[in-house]
Amino acid sequence: MKLLLHTCCAPCSVYCVESLQKENIDITSYWYNPNIHPYKEYEARLSSLKEYNKMINVPLIIDDYYGLKEFCKNLIDKLDNRCGYCYLCRLEKTAKYAKENGYDAFSTTLLISPYQNHELLKKTGEMIEKKYNIKFLYRDFRPGFREGREKARSLGLYMQKYCGCVFSEEERYEKLIEKN
Repeated sequence: MKLLLHTCCAPCSVYCVESLQKENIDITSYWYNPNIHPYKEYEARLSSLKEYNKMINVPLIIDDYYGLKEFCKNLIDKLDNRCGYCYLCRLEKTAKYAKENGYDAFSTTLLISPYQNHELLKKTGEMIEKKYNIKFLYRDFRPGFREGREKARSLGLYMQKYCGCVFSEEERYEKLIEKN
């Protein structure tokens, strides 16, 4: 199976890629993450992913459209469902690229994070599968989250401290903000 794997960052991809390779799945990583803020964070994550993919010899396709203004504009009326919009825009772009370029399926490294809304991710992937008539390869990678993070640290990969969007960064500091 030829899989296009939406990849949010190098640390999240470590366990996902290793697990999928054990199934003899032909993986290509796909970078499209207009949600990541600020730009220096975007650059750090992309740079780390490039480095990691070279290490493991997995092809990487980069859609290097930062697009923060457009992302925020489309999100402004959906703040209560911001993750839903974020999943939708990234997975839809991945599925569309996969369909147009001869892949058998698409998936995402977001499925490894215990901090993401796993069921919403799964439903979104399944909905997009029907829309584009391309298989959404579902895997619950969460049991390998810690193992993947440890390996990423041992490889010296950049380890981010929040999901990526400005709102998740705010949540990271919420308790500190409330104290002041």
